[in-house]
Amino acid sequence: VYSRRHPLEIPPPSEKDWLKDQEENFFLQDPERKRAALPQPFRMVNKLVMLVFENAMEIIERREMLQEAQKLKSQPTKCFPAAEFQVTGRANCLAVSETCIFVGLSVGLAAFRVSDCKELSAWDAASTEICAVRASQLGNGRHVLLAVDEMGLVWLFCFHKESFLLVKILNEVEDIRMQSTCVEVVLSPGGDYTGVLLQGNTKAWLEIYQLPKESWLKEMEKNSGAATGLVCGERRSSWTSVVQNILRLPFSLQESHVSANNAAAKLSLPVLLLKVKPPKPITGSSFKSPLDALKEVDDDSMLGLGYNHLIKASQWELHEAIFCRTYKEYLKVVDEAECKEKTPRHATFHFILPSWILQVGPAIKVQPDVAAGISVHWDGRHNLCFYSLHPLKERAESDPNPDVVWPCAAPIVCSAVSFCSRYLALACEDAAVAIWDKHLGYPLSVTAIPEERRIRSLHFL
Repeated sequence: VYSRRHPLEIPPPSEKDWLKDQEENFFLQDPERKRAALPQPFRMVNKLVMLVFENAMEIIERREMLQEAQKLKSQPTKCFPAAEFQVTGRANCLAVSETCIFVGLSVGLAAFRVSDCKELSAWDAASTEICAVRASQLGNGRHVLLAVDEMGLVWLFCFHKESFLLVKILNEVEDIRMQSTCVEVVLSPGGDYTGVLLQGNTKAWLEIYQLPKESWLKEMEKNSGAATGLVCGERRSSWTSVVQNILRLPFSLQESHVSANNAAAKLSLPVLLLKVKPPKPITGSSFKSPLDALKEVDDDSMLGLGYNHLIKASQWELHEAIFCRTYKEYLKVVDEAECKEKTPRHATFHFILPSWILQVGPAIKVQPDVAAGISVHWDGRHNLCFYSLHPLKERAESDPNPDVVWPCAAPIVCSAVSFCSRYLALACEDAAVAIWDKHLGYPLSVTAIPEERRIRSLHFL
């Protein structure tokens, strides 16, 4: 028989069994879970889960601190101006041409040297505000400039020996009522051609000029030699009036300098090559037979603007009436003035180098670094038109047809040409961007952007 030696007693509580954390932090516990404590196996699982969670938070905080420290180490480089130059008035625009910086001011033009930012010359004869400047180097320290003033006039200059030589105002007319305004001006690479987009009261057009670079270089050399002889001639004075000549020397030198500039300013004028007008809206055919339409087509190897078709105006009217009657409930009420197709008043154009797109005859010598044509697309139009810059006089007066036409599925919004002039990017209203190889004449890629996003401009990096 088993018998207990000592009496049965209740053992005293020990400190090891106390739940100090729970007693001290009892006010942090959920009051609803005060009496619903987890049993032992689940408490251990809960502690392990909380331990993993705390370790994960420590790792996240440590990584965030490392990222912040890395950001502080790799701060963007701050660039400070190495030099500055003072201008008279307000600077509106500038253009860089090799060794010179040309600044359009609120009153005239100014030229600065790139190396030391020293002012070379200033022009304020017309006291007009210059809003846009384009510049290109001609060679031998000579530059060609195109400046657009606040009235939309295009001033053509040659910069030679630290002086501005006015060649011509391209869009100047005798009757002020017929004055046109320049919207955009572009110089071709090398300064051989220039394009000016003009707007009148009710219409717009594009004029392409050929700049006589070779003639300008010869004429400026000749005039500079004449100016040097003129200065030397002024210095040959009579020995009997030495005192008078000394007093008149500053004035005579200034007078000779002015006369030299006037002589050098008589340069050859640019030649108008093309006058491109916006495409006319397509209307009903006036041909009586298909043979008459075929006679108007020069070559069947290219696409045109769609004018030579055989669809009568009555057929279009009938088709439009059927369409409106069928989808009347889906059509919105729009004014007739808004429905009519408007003539575009803005165009985007680029000069293109010789390539397979524009074929030239064997009698024409093509230089690889001289522009051979232009690409033009008007606002709201589907076609990208290419025009050759052949020196044909009959094309300047009449409205020429494009040499090559690239139709697109949607109206072209904007375009861009790469720095090497080989690649052309087109963006349409349906948010599609196409990259073309102009030398070979085929597309490299077509990318579709979500339709809810509209493309405003394109740039090559």
